[in-house]
Amino acid sequence: MRTVPGTTDHVVVVGAGLSGLACALHLLGAGRRVTLVERDAGPGGRSGRVRLGGYEVDTGPTVLTMPHLADEAFAAVGDSLARHVELTALHPAYRACFADGTSLDVHTDGEAMEAEVRRFAGPAEAAGYRGLREWLERLHRAQMRRFIDTNFDSPFQLLHPDLARLAGLGGFGRLDRRIGHFLSDPRLRRVFSFQALYAGVAPARALAAYAVIAYMDTVAGVWFPRGGMYALPRGMADAAAEAGADFRWSSEVTALERSAGRVRAVRLASGERIPCDAVVLTCELSTAHELLGRAPRRPVRLRHSPSAVVLHAGTDRTWPGLAHHTLSFGAAWERTFHELTRSGQLMSDPSLLITRPTTHDPALAPPGRHLHYVLAPCPNTAVGPSAAAWRELGPRYRDSLVAELERRGLDGFADSVREEMLVTPLDWAAQGHAAGSPFSVSHTFAQTGPFRPRNLVRGLENVVLAGCGTTPGVGVPTVLISGKLAAARVTGGVRGGPVRTARTRPAPRVVRAAATPAEEGLHDPS
Repeated sequence: MRTVPGTTDHVVVVGAGLSGLACALHLLGAGRRVTLVERDAGPGGRSGRVRLGGYEVDTGPTVLTMPHLADEAFAAVGDSLARHVELTALHPAYRACFADGTSLDVHTDGEAMEAEVRRFAGPAEAAGYRGLREWLERLHRAQMRRFIDTNFDSPFQLLHPDLARLAGLGGFGRLDRRIGHFLSDPRLRRVFSFQALYAGVAPARALAAYAVIAYMDTVAGVWFPRGGMYALPRGMADAAAEAGADFRWSSEVTALERSAGRVRAVRLASGERIPCDAVVLTCELSTAHELLGRAPRRPVRLRHSPSAVVLHAGTDRTWPGLAHHTLSFGAAWERTFHELTRSGQLMSDPSLLITRPTTHDPALAPPGRHLHYVLAPCPNTAVGPSAAAWRELGPRYRDSLVAELERRGLDGFADSVREEMLVTPLDWAAQGHAAGSPFSVSHTFAQTGPFRPRNLVRGLENVVLAGCGTTPGVGVPTVLISGKLAAARVTGGVRGGPVRTARTRPAPRVVRAAATPAEEGLHDPS
């Protein structure tokens, strides 16, 4: 593995999102002095927090999977996730609601999910689920160490027996066909293939290998941190500060001083100059390229994932049919993905993610109130409406989204809203996200593994990249890995584990969540 040559005693990490915080913890654990520079007033980056009236709103991801990857970062400094964050295991992980009025609770426990599939679609599909679950577990084992949790220096690293194992599992076929090998019910097939949207690819075009994302949230488990998702970056920042990190909040990097193929200092908008031995850039890929003065040459221009419209709504009521996470599928499927990734139209029959964090932490809202997060995928600004077009389009789309929620059983939603915040591609673009998408570069084959933008920078031997735009990719688990891999480029740490574990602490403290009264609500018996 290629690493940063020469002295690396003092590292400046630009960006205090999850990848930057993970990187900082691994660097600190390896004995480096770390200065973390963040343009916002606190940690989080994409996983930020906004106070909306009396509501505490997570502005980024709402689904946490594979928390052991976060614990690995804490362990690098002899700390633990459990000391900073209380996790609740969600049961069910999701509730899936379909256009025909049926619903399915998605359990990560194998026996519980098999029983639910049998109730929902009969014994043949339950048997198919057993086969699918085994395949997902084997797929995860074949990919994680060799193709996800690794630093690539060359595509030739793919030439390994694990590649043959992955091919033997059908990983290079199409995702929807492979899921269809196990399940014939189209509703069930959606539950295990919609995750391709996280990778920015339609299931009909995605590699079956991307089913590893379905493994993460339908097998490995879904968790909720008390205090909301923001509790994770806040806890990581606290651990890094205790381990000696120097934080510069509300500080924007404007230039990198270079000489003899190395960055010698980072300059801030305030005029401050921070000398350093190495730099890790965890900002948006396009922002990193601006600081570097150029983007790497690629034979084909980078493609970005679809974007999203998010409605954060603080309400005076809730609905018993909602779980903590509810997937509300429209009747359309293939057409929806074509609209999002090809034609650039807004979804004519949307599929939505509705998250209600107050299900397991009522303190995120005023007493007697509730917080709902409604995510509607939409085309990015390179394919669909421009960022500027969303100034007029946004309010109209908000109204149509609320009307759609009411049609799907959330009656009285419009009248229940007491505080709200609408986020559109206009807002994502204003935050610096290329193509108005918070989901960064899509995971087409040409933008995956060794073909994804690498975390080393040609021509500057002491600059490393981290975050969702580089290896291994988009999502909370992968950006945590990204920070670790970036740290390993600086320290020479071994792939596949923490850079250094100072001492052992307890595993993450977990609260097993019983079904809440709201989750005991509507349950279609069909």
